[in-house]
Amino acid sequence: MTITFLIAPDFSPERFAGWHMLNTALQRRSGVHLHLVTPATAHEQSEVMATGQADLVYANPFDAVDMIRTQGYVPFARPAQRFDEMVIATGSESGVATVEDLRPGCRIALTENRDVKLIGLRLLEPADLAESHIEWVHVDSYQAAARKAIKGEVEAAFFLADAYASLTKLTRSHLRVLVESAIHDISHVLLAHPRLAGDLAAIEKAFLGIGQIQGDVELLDALGFPHGFEVMSQEQAEFMIDLMDTLLD
Repeated sequence: MTITFLIAPDFSPERFAGWHMLNTALQRRSGVHLHLVTPATAHEQSEVMATGQADLVYANPFDAVDMIRTQGYVPFARPAQRFDEMVIATGSESGVATVEDLRPGCRIALTENRDVKLIGLRLLEPADLAESHIEWVHVDSYQAAARKAIKGEVEAAFFLADAYASLTKLTRSHLRVLVESAIHDISHVLLAHPRLAGDLAAIEKAFLGIGQIQGDVELLDALGFPHGFEVMSQEQAEFMIDLMDTLLD
């Protein structure tokens, strides 16, 4: 039996090798054959999900809410001490110095990462900006968002904090952070389809064991998860879902 392991398409390009290293380690330690799927965009992810073949999913919090509530996916783990914070930044030569300097009609670059947009809208509240007040400029990557901000093609850009930190030092030197979230309760989640009930124990044990064997440091460094993975209970998932609902209100 082959299990399809789908990864949300919002990790930095340099983490690609890390996911393949993880997939290899999980197969070896669980005895389960995993087929890694790394869609390039949210649209591609939706197409894979529509086939019903995604057995394991590393999902962003926004997608996780729907998958748990309507599709019956079971949360079982998440990256330890790794929360989904986001950054709003502008070009260093921009006249925008604070969030309050953003005005209705401003252009903001963003990817298809919906939880980043959700948190970003909350961070824009001091500027009295609602979603309809903004000209959204959609891009395929955080690198593209950075380029548009640096060139002055947008007044600001939304970034997943980890993605912003992974930009090159040169790129970051041409950007100015306006604000960074500090929610600490929202994270990507590892989910299992209910049909995996018989195999989940072995898979969960393999995930939670990453970091406990010599040589795992290189794997975790490649992933950007220095503390490995930790258990995520249904209760913890429900708390996160409630928080997401609050942000949506």
